[in-house]
Amino acid sequence: MNIAIITARGGSKRIPRKNIRDFCGRPIISYSIETAITSGLFQEVMVSTDDEEIAEIAKRYGASVPFMRSLETANDYATTSDVLVEVLTNYKQMGRNFDYGCCIYPTATLLTVSTLKQAWDILQNDSIIHSVFPIIQFPSAIQRALRRNTDGIVSMFNPEYMNTRTQDLEKAYYDAGQFYWFHVNTFMENKRIYGDKSYGLIIDEMDAQDIDNESDWKIAEFKYQYRLLQTKQMEEV
Repeated sequence: MNIAIITARGGSKRIPRKNIRDFCGRPIISYSIETAITSGLFQEVMVSTDDEEIAEIAKRYGASVPFMRSLETANDYATTSDVLVEVLTNYKQMGRNFDYGCCIYPTATLLTVSTLKQAWDILQNDSIIHSVFPIIQFPSAIQRALRRNTDGIVSMFNPEYMNTRTQDLEKAYYDAGQFYWFHVNTFMENKRIYGDKSYGLIIDEMDAQDIDNESDWKIAEFKYQYRLLQTKQMEEV
């Protein structure tokens, strides 16, 4: 059995009420809920929250909220792993156990069913892999990253790569910040959502957007609206 756990606490600092703010016409959390339900991959789609308004909106869009998040996992210092452990432990106490879990972030508006399914296929068909999550290639070579001091003077973190051709530098990736598929038993043993046996599923930078500030929000809306336009144009062909 599979469970989708959407983590959505109420105390967002950088963007107040971020997890239920209107995104292109409806609460942003509704997109993650809809994608999880539409995928047909989960026997349970739940939202972990400490906020009554978020809970009501989550239930309105089809998710379950069987219990509220504790004070310990609702503060600024609790990790995603802390939340997942609490959720899975509570379900176990209710007599419900799951083989696989997928932590989905509430602002993953660009997440698609096909990406979720692709990651699921990788996880269930490879006995070595413990978890799968999407990654995106850095647009520039991180080996040429610069530091800037208080006087505005810049220098390279790795000056040994000053004259190395870009095509000769190793590619680097970052976490797309959308979801993590994982084996429940393995996760409960090590309490880590990814580690040395995690698979990075490469996706395009147009298919994800981490939202930490207002500029990120605008970019995410642009990408979403652009996708809708592309889909409409393909349907008209």
